[in-house]
Amino acid sequence: MSEHSQRDFIRLEDLSKSYREGARTRVVLHQANAGFARGESVAILGRSGTGKSTLLNLIGGIDLVDGGAIWLDGQNLTSLDERRRTLFRRQNVGFVFQFFNLIPTLTVWENVVLPLELKGLNGKESQPRVEYLLEAVGLLDRRKTFPDRLSGGEQQRVAVARALVHDPFLVLADEPTGNLDEETGHQILTLLDRLTRQAGKNMILVTHSADAVEHADRVLHLRNGQLVEEPGS
Repeated sequence: MSEHSQRDFIRLEDLSKSYREGARTRVVLHQANAGFARGESVAILGRSGTGKSTLLNLIGGIDLVDGGAIWLDGQNLTSLDERRRTLFRRQNVGFVFQFFNLIPTLTVWENVVLPLELKGLNGKESQPRVEYLLEAVGLLDRRKTFPDRLSGGEQQRVAVARALVHDPFLVLADEPTGNLDEETGHQILTLLDRLTRQAGKNMILVTHSADAVEHADRVLHLRNGQLVEEPGS
């Protein structure tokens, strides 16, 4: 099997994206290409402002490309209308953000169960899955707690459980340790890596962290609108 076909589970083809900033145009991606094998964990590095978060939003179907195609497990995401893109994302993609993005008026349990409710599952169907993941991230005993009573590391553990609860094949992590101290960040990365690999999921991780790079199968750099593979990764 060729390298290209091995990396066809997720494929970015000639992606272009730019923004108007006042009088000038900022190019984020210019006919960028990349492929990812099933179950692969890839870190994406780049200077601040290069558009790494934008790239994740494109892959997750939150933002729209100017040109090119994004293939996720045989589905051309860029061909879907907004409603079908939203449904596809709810079924197949999990997000972990730098600032946790938990809903403050919901308990730990309610935050984690939300993606399953969006998929139409009732409480009885979702209970074993939520229990399993809260146990896996070490927070089952805090299930009735509200986010403001948790530390940053605990909030990110809840966010990891929420990202995985609906069994997505792809997890997108945007600077997941950026708001945490070094030791807590290391624990979160180890947890995220273990849970995604155990379940055979793909993970694309945008990061500044050298620690995060050590968990990745490959490293790509976003430079001048292109995704460039680091030699030897």
